[in-house]
Amino acid sequence: MTTLHDLAPKGADGTPYPLVQHRGQVLLIVNTASKCGFTPQYEGLEALWRRHRGEGLVVLGFPCNQFGAQEPGNEDEIARFCSLTYDVSFPLMAKVAVNGSEADPVFAHLKSAKPGLLGTTGIKWNFTKFLVGRDGRVIGRYPPQTKPADLEGEIAKALAEPAP
Repeated sequence: MTTLHDLAPKGADGTPYPLVQHRGQVLLIVNTASKCGFTPQYEGLEALWRRHRGEGLVVLGFPCNQFGAQEPGNEDEIARFCSLTYDVSFPLMAKVAVNGSEADPVFAHLKSAKPGLLGTTGIKWNFTKFLVGRDGRVIGRYPPQTKPADLEGEIAKALAEPAP
């Protein structure tokens, strides 16, 4: 059975980004967009990353243009926007699809492991968040309306778990 750590999405530079490098760390994986009402959440995601990365938290942003075409730029434009506007320093991946037949394998895995409301697997909008434990198990799925700061308790609990 494939685990999240077996996957290697493309990084923003187009090269494979093996998730196995994060085995033993807690991941917060988010589909992002630069022109969305939830875009200011970049600030909260960056704050979580800076506050908890020393404890083993890794925030991974996956730009996605599937919702209202709110991520029209290429990877360089996205990275520049995130850096200049929100001082983002956490890793950003290449732009992906999160739904449909072209969905990135990372999101196919996440959606299968943690379906949404009433068992639906589709992601409804930008800034859906998935929390993944140190063992690679998907702990939680959170809708776009959930602010990053609201995840502090869940993140702290996941960070308190020993690495496998």
